Amino acid sequence: MLEHPLQRFFKSLRERPVFAWERYQMRDVLVIDHPLCQAVFSRQGAQLLHFQPKGQKPWLWCAAKWPHVGAIRGGVPVCWPWYGRHPSENAWPSHGWARLLDWKLLDSSSDDDGVHLHWQLQLCDWQVDLHAHLGERMDLHLSTEHQDDMPCQLSQALHAYWRIGDVGEVALSGLDGAQGYDQLSRQVCQQEGELRVDGGCQRVFQHDGELQLKDHAWQRELCIDTGDHADTVVWHPGSRPLLGVSWNEVLEFVCVEAASGGTDSLCLAPGERAHLSLQARVGV
Repeated sequence: MLEHPLQRFFKSLRERPVFAWERYQMRDVLVIDHPLCQAVFSRQGAQLLHFQPKGQKPWLWCAAKWPHVGAIRGGVPVCWPWYGRHPSENAWPSHGWARLLDWKLLDSSSDDDGVHLHWQLQLCDWQVDLHAHLGERMDLHLSTEHQDDMPCQLSQALHAYWRIGDVGEVALSGLDGAQGYDQLSRQVCQQEGELRVDGGCQRVFQHDGELQLKDHAWQRELCIDTGDHADTVVWHPGSRPLLGVSWNEVLEFVCVEAASGGTDSLCLAPGERAHLSLQARVGV
């Protein structure tokens, strides 16, 4: 079991401030040390890279090595204003511009319940805001406002990489009976019983409410909620190699994502807002 690369910031015995900027692998990162949790955000992409409530193992996986430029693999990338490949511009980056650009941190505060952060990105006629509340649980909300005078298309995702003990020993429950689409076999599917991802998985489900990520190796259950108006995407590459990621690292994550507009792009009228959320807690 590899140590999470960002736990290095919390090894010192000296007392840290709740919020502190550091430089790591050519990125500015915000290190958060609160009595209830530890976390790390990247300014690039407003990307939550590490989250660990007190007394628990890390919830999120992050690659040990990052590219000198480009997207960081791991944590919770914000895929926006499109998810996957752009529908018409093949040369544009997969998953949009948001995870490649520096966001502004408009507000950060702490209280007895944890920390609150507000990140914002302005891009052309769009404004996107990410609100995060971290403590004993994780709560992320993405809000997009379309400020142009013409309708515009949007797709988006909170592409979470969940840290696990061993991909061969995890199962997802709560999807039984859910309709979906298997992007590997390119056909519709309906989940029956628990979903296991060992060997590779890329499925999009129409699903409301929580699902449970049962991690038998770590004897932990995470309850993940992708909201009422989003698809639930479950992904793991299986034996397919990932650029810059070792095979041992691939065994230590599974993606359960909140996504909207991936199958039918959202059409936003001028001034209209779109919302996306991702919440998680430890099962009882």
